[in-house]
Order: sequence, then structure tokens, then C-alpha cells
Amino acid sequence: MNYQDLKQLVVHSIAQDSFDQWLTVIPELNALTTTPQDPLYHGEGDVWTHTQMVLRSLINQPEFSQLTEDEQFVLFMTALLHDIAKPETTIIDSVTGKISQPRHAKKGEIRSRVLLWRMGVPFELREQICRIICKHQVPFFALAELKKNMTPAFLVHWLSWQLPIWMLCMQAKADIQGRICADNNRLLDEVELFKQFAQEEGCLYQPRVFADDYTRVQYFRGANVLPDYTLYPKNGANVIMMAGLPAAGKNTWVSKYYPLLPVASYDDARVALKLKHGENEGKVIQYVLKQVKQWLGAKQDFVWNATHLSYDIRQKALDLLYAYHANVKIIYIEQPEKELYRRNIKRDTSLTNNRLQSMFNKWEIPQQTEANQVSYIINQGE
Repeated sequence: MNYQDLKQLVVHSIAQDSFDQWLTVIPELNALTTTPQDPLYHGEGDVWTHTQMVLRSLINQPEFSQLTEDEQFVLFMTALLHDIAKPETTIIDSVTGKISQPRHAKKGEIRSRVLLWRMGVPFELREQICRIICKHQVPFFALAELKKNMTPAFLVHWLSWQLPIWMLCMQAKADIQGRICADNNRLLDEVELFKQFAQEEGCLYQPRVFADDYTRVQYFRGANVLPDYTLYPKNGANVIMMAGLPAAGKNTWVSKYYPLLPVASYDDARVALKLKHGENEGKVIQYVLKQVKQWLGAKQDFVWNATHLSYDIRQKALDLLYAYHANVKIIYIEQPEKELYRRNIKRDTSLTNNRLQSMFNKWEIPQQTEANQVSYIINQGE
């Protein structure tokens, strides 16, 4: 099913108050029908029953009918897919029988990204859906169980640069109303307090305003700075960090737009070291890091050309760059799945299409909170 068909089915489902057709359209949802949940928090039973209750709660919210078609699409698909990873994350304690589904939101983000990408959902809408899925539980406990050194203000500022917080709150409200649970009213109060706090901080409907990009990046990295006051930068190299799945066109982009800059590349390192993809990766990494540190120390502008696919991998690279006071621009490049496979088999590479596909499980899109600038280049030809 393509995006246009998907849109029409969303409209039909809303009008008919019927959702069983989605089990055919997205076969992965069938596993929800047999996936149990902890009755303490989900007295309604299996995950699919809960999902349908969430959808109905969302559609019945007074604000929903006032939204644009795109906004309704984003919220509907978010509600439909928000627990899609519960089947694979379900753990039942053999002694107590207690049911838990750890990290289902994070895994659900990635599963949904791949599904919606294959259906051709536009990048901006797809990423709104995926980011809300990833953070859909945050409003339940945000003001009560913050991580160490993270204030409520920091949390809503940070979230506002990743997703529309008002949409997150609508999804959270529907999620609570779409379950049978003894503390529903308390959780709904938590969501409302979270929403009001985001409103007071000026970021319920838009990203929190910062004095400049450098101040924003340093703030999100934990610097002792206030958003409204400029933090003057220290001099460092200007670094272009490429990101995206293999065969997306990163090399071509670098050759076209940054032909004069030196390039740190794992593929180039493998060639220099005469290694195949996946062979002695530690040696490859050390080769590249030595180049990167030399250029950073000399304040030499350069390109770091790699997949930088997961958040954790990017953060390790960014920690190094920011330690040398680099000014970082991330350029993320994306292509349709079939185009990736077509390009990959034509490349001089030991990376097979099967191994490329296995990388989808780590696919996390760079966020605006990560660098001075983040640009998304989507489905552009070579």
C-alpha cells in the first residue's frame, strides 16, 4: 500500500469507526492481538484491544476534528503504531507472572520508521509519527521522575526541538483513556500538567527559541547557559558530518559540494588497509579517529563521511568533535529502499544487500538538538 492509499484508509477508518482492516494492511499488527499486557495497567487485555481503544479516544477528542488532514494522519498513525514493538519486547516473569515490555517505545520508533518508509510516507510526517512513538510515555511521568540533572524546563525545551509537544500530549491523553487502569485520573492529570508547563515555557506549539544555534547546542549538551543569553563560541574546525544508510548518496554529495575538503571515511580506510567490510573494524576505526583528531587539533575543516546511523554512535563522534570546539553541520541523506539496493549492488563494496537491510534495526534519524545545523536531503537523485 502506498501513501495515498494509506491516507484514504485513515479517513475511512475515522468515518467508519472500524480498524480491523489495518491487520491486513500492516500484517505486523496481527501479533498485537495475542500479546498480553499487565492487568494492573491494562485491564482491557491484549495490545490490539488497547490500540483500538486509543484510536477511538483520540478521534473523540474535541480538538481532533479541527486538525488538518496531515495532522490527523500523523496522530492516527501514531496511535495505531505506538505499541507495535510490544510483541517482541514482552517479558513474563516466570515466578510472579508480571508482564513488562521494556524499551518498546524506542523499538517501536524504528519498526514504524521502516514500515512507513516502505509505504512512501513523506519524511516530515513519518518522522513526527516516529518521534512521538518514541516519546509517547514521557508525559505520564515527566514531571515526577526526571533523570538526574534534567530539569522540567530542559526536558520540554529538548522535546520541542524533536516533535510537536501538543501532538505528544494528545497521544498521551488517548493512551491513558484507551486503557482500564486504577490510576487513569492521576495519569491524565500528569499529562495536563505537562501540557500546561510546555505552554508556559513557550514550546507547546513550536521549538523553544534560543539566542543562537551555538547556544542551543551547548545548552542541550549540558552547558551552564540559559536559552536567551548568547554563549560565545570558541574557535574550532568546521565539520560536515554525513549520515544515512549505505548507498544513499553520501559520497556523491561530498564530491559535489565539498570537493576541496579532506574526508574521513571508513570506506576509504578499508581500502587503505586492504580490509573487507566488517573485517577488523577496530583497526578501521582507529585509522579514521587518528585522522579526525589530527584535523581537529589543527583546526582544519573536514568532512566525516560515515553512516552515523544510531544515536549512540553519533554521540560518540559528536563528543569528540565538540571536545575540540568544532562547529558541526550534519547532512542526512535518504533514498527509497529499492534505490538503495540498486545502487549498492553496483558499488565496489563487500557490503551485501542482506547486510544493508540488517542495518535498518539501528536506524535513528539525526535530530536538530544534536548539531549547530542539521539538513535532510530526501530522495534526491545523483
